[in-house]
Amino acid sequence: MAKSSTEVLIVGAGAAGIAAARKLSDAGVDCLLVEARERLGGRAFTAHADGYPLDLGCGWMHSADHNPWVAVAEGQGRVIDKTTPPWMRPTEQPGFPIDQQREFRAASQAFFDKVDAAGRETPDVAVSDLLEPNGRWNGLLSAVTTYISGGDPDQVSARDFEHYRDSEVNWRVADGYGTVIAAHAHGVPLSLGNPVQRIDHSGTRLRVETAKGTIEAAQVVVALPSAIIAQSEELFAPALPQKIDAALGLPLGLADKLFIGLDRAEEFEPNSRLFGATDTIATATYHVRPFGRPLIECYFGGRNAHALEQGGERAFFDFVVEQLIAMYGSGFAKRLKFAAMHLWAADPFARGSYSYAMPGRAGDRARLAAPVDGRLFFAGEACSLDYFSTAHGGYLTGVAAATAILSMRS
Repeated sequence: MAKSSTEVLIVGAGAAGIAAARKLSDAGVDCLLVEARERLGGRAFTAHADGYPLDLGCGWMHSADHNPWVAVAEGQGRVIDKTTPPWMRPTEQPGFPIDQQREFRAASQAFFDKVDAAGRETPDVAVSDLLEPNGRWNGLLSAVTTYISGGDPDQVSARDFEHYRDSEVNWRVADGYGTVIAAHAHGVPLSLGNPVQRIDHSGTRLRVETAKGTIEAAQVVVALPSAIIAQSEELFAPALPQKIDAALGLPLGLADKLFIGLDRAEEFEPNSRLFGATDTIATATYHVRPFGRPLIECYFGGRNAHALEQGGERAFFDFVVEQLIAMYGSGFAKRLKFAAMHLWAADPFARGSYSYAMPGRAGDRARLAAPVDGRLFFAGEACSLDYFSTAHGGYLTGVAAATAILSMRS
């Protein structure tokens, strides 16, 4: 049974909730971090398979030169890998020669420059509106858009896309990003396996109904994925329709990872990259030998990932085998074996991977983040105006919520 009273209750132990709880706990505030899962980290999830820590959720420390999780990882004594990401350099692959890769890179730069320019104009448009009609690279550009945003180009706001800030410095941590984030909660009072069912803010004290009992608090930090808020109209009493509406404008896109063991992996260059196909949005991208390990990290986005989730892990594995044998021959299938995966859309406590704004809804991030009556605070990557879809966006919004609470108590 969770304790029945605290000063600040934090709902959701992902990057944002952990950052908020850490800040409050270190400041000496009586707080409690409540998480529906039996583990910490939320959409940051490092699993262990084939003898390696594998990030099934977020894996790259984007904008690493000013990402606060880097300092946290270093403080934990983690090894930071600063190898240039595979998407930032060409890699030899069958059917996609280097000269075509350079042509695609140029087309990609031109397209995303066009998206950024459109994002500064009115009215807001879908990213798909900026694709060149019948463009040679439209399929692959659309696939890359799903990897970045989780949504297909016709679903994503150009204005929101333009608001995203990225220094293009990307590092990884060998122990797993999810490991770092979960460890940051060490010593924080918490209750795992305890879904929050209702937040009653009608009285002087807030009453938070959980699976393990009701907890009273003076203030609550809601650090739940936008998809959970959007689909939980009865979460707040009295209802907060403006929060539900804002969350509906910020659906969670989908980006799924499948790790596959690769026999005789030394034939491939470490940290190299392959596209399964270059003429369709329905393709995966493959990071071969991440950290030099004998693995392939397979990445799927958008509607393609949603469709494959209907068939479960086996559908993803079969899709990968089909794409890879098309490049390397039928015998290549014998060199592949399933290692690990997590289906994020099917996860009841996530229901997706990271948020994008629908066309015309970029302003919903500020609406979702706004506190209510100085007692309800909101955090999470969807609440970040410029670092959304990232773990550091979650961290910064969590710290901001905690800082606002501390300023009211000083």
